[in-house]
Amino acid sequence: MSRADLSRALGLTRVTVSDLVAELLERSHVVELGQSEKVRPGKPAILVDVNRRGLQIIGLDLAENSVLRGAVLDLDGNILHRTEIVTSHEKGEEVTQLVLDLVRKTIDAATAPLLGIGVGTPGIVDGDGQVLTAPNLEWSNVPLRELLESMTGLPTLVSNDADAAVLAEYTFGGGADDIILVKVGRGVGSGLMVNGQRARGVHSAAGEIGHVVVGTDGGSDCTCGKKGCLETWLSVPSLERGLAAAASSPAPDAAADQVLQTAGERLAVALAPIIGALDLAEVVLSGPTHLLDGSLRSSVEKTLTARMLPQRPPRIAIRLAQEPQDVVLRGTAVMVLWNQLGVA
Repeated sequence: MSRADLSRALGLTRVTVSDLVAELLERSHVVELGQSEKVRPGKPAILVDVNRRGLQIIGLDLAENSVLRGAVLDLDGNILHRTEIVTSHEKGEEVTQLVLDLVRKTIDAATAPLLGIGVGTPGIVDGDGQVLTAPNLEWSNVPLRELLESMTGLPTLVSNDADAAVLAEYTFGGGADDIILVKVGRGVGSGLMVNGQRARGVHSAAGEIGHVVVGTDGGSDCTCGKKGCLETWLSVPSLERGLAAAASSPAPDAAADQVLQTAGERLAVALAPIIGALDLAEVVLSGPTHLLDGSLRSSVEKTLTARMLPQRPPRIAIRLAQEPQDVVLRGTAVMVLWNQLGVA
């Protein structure tokens, strides 16, 4: 837009807009694109835009089952360079050191000034970027934002990985204003958008459904100390263990299908009261497509239909996330854009 267009759109004087644009140009946050093609009396207007290619963002996804992922992204959420560190059984301080190594490695891959760092991590994260608890990583009260800012000097935002994912789906994937995204990886979590706003909750734990016990029939021991948490049915390691056991059964295909159907049913048991209470429009499943699509997705839909009040058209849409492998990384870019540029 031209400075005059910005002035009209923002309701600010042209002098104020010119001063603000000059400051943003000096900080390399915006660029001039040349003359406008609109024909109008007087001197041709100069168009300005956010510096989409001259600034970059560091994104981290710490929620995958056996790898920590990093990326350099542009301001449109496109991934320019990827980094990763393979993990095995590291926990606690060992994971923290791997994350610091990943950040250094990813920053070294950047080719333009960095706007900031965004992190999507499993667990409950407070407003100060402290991971209050992440059972699968054996993290408790880890000041992740403070650690990364001290090491890099860059503004850092830390969020639950499912919260980051729902921001990406809402911003880049055309998600509805009222949506729940279920993130399936090393653990299970969800991100909620209600009326176009991300729900956080009084304890910063909105959407933390992985450690909700589903059913009254017991189940496997969970890392949190309870039995039968949703995570014990639906996490990637749990599904992979179930499918491996099914492969050695007399009817492996039927047994594998039963593992996926049961996981979908347990997820729907957890989701039905949330959907009913908030009147959501969409359930988005994000994770390995070969696990979530097919039997598991169909089971979610079938169980929700059986447990909820029928409506025409159907009450809720069930679909897979767009680009699930990158949804957390792209969500971290949204976090940084909002925090540093006010771009939503």
